[in-house]
Amino acid sequence: MSDIPPIGIVEGKKPHIERMFNSIAPRYDVLNRMLSGGVDQQWRRVVMKEVLDSQPQRLLDVATGTADLALMAARKGVPQVIGVDIADQMLEVGRRKVSKADLDRRVELLNGDAEKLPFSDRQFDVATVAFGVRNFEDLAAGLRQIHRVLRPGGKLIVLEFSRPRVFPVKQLYAFYNRFILPAVGRLVSGDSGAYTYLPESIAVFPEGDEFLNWMEEAGFTQRKAWRLTFGIASVYVGHRAAASAK
Repeated sequence: MSDIPPIGIVEGKKPHIERMFNSIAPRYDVLNRMLSGGVDQQWRRVVMKEVLDSQPQRLLDVATGTADLALMAARKGVPQVIGVDIADQMLEVGRRKVSKADLDRRVELLNGDAEKLPFSDRQFDVATVAFGVRNFEDLAAGLRQIHRVLRPGGKLIVLEFSRPRVFPVKQLYAFYNRFILPAVGRLVSGDSGAYTYLPESIAVFPEGDEFLNWMEEAGFTQRKAWRLTFGIASVYVGHRAAASAK
């Protein structure tokens, strides 16, 4: 028996996420850099090293948002990058960035639901999700869909927030999330709920070994995880088995 908790669905989460990210889309990138001190881009470079180690020809970036990771992959030479997201306004910001970088031939951004990916089986060499997997309404379904569209031997790389465990980082991080982040987020974005949702969603996300169990349940093998920047974020990697018939 797997020690994964019963798989559930957070009913009504998807339309809330869509509205929230559409609302903050114009200032999303500015807030990311401001609130993380730019370290979010360092974390994406860690993900990109994992991506490039696989030398993918076709990459899927799920919950691509404003396409930061998709653009990074294209700039690093990945021939074809497809990003999907449910928030049209985030995608519009991303498309402007893609055009400005003159990468329209390499990067395509589509409206798409992680739990119902609009692709046939075994289409991608690598899939990535940066700060989006905790927003899935049905985590199990999203992971199964990503597994389905990966080619045998393909790799999933997830970058997600986690919770520091070491004093005094744990206490400082809790104070920042409770007081600083919501106040600055509300001031800059004009959305009173978006940056309250962020720490709340981090608090309930199944991090570490628990998330690796979810990946196993979805069919991923060779799973591993490691923590970044005192545990503020974590990287998770899993593979679709080369001989899988699923």
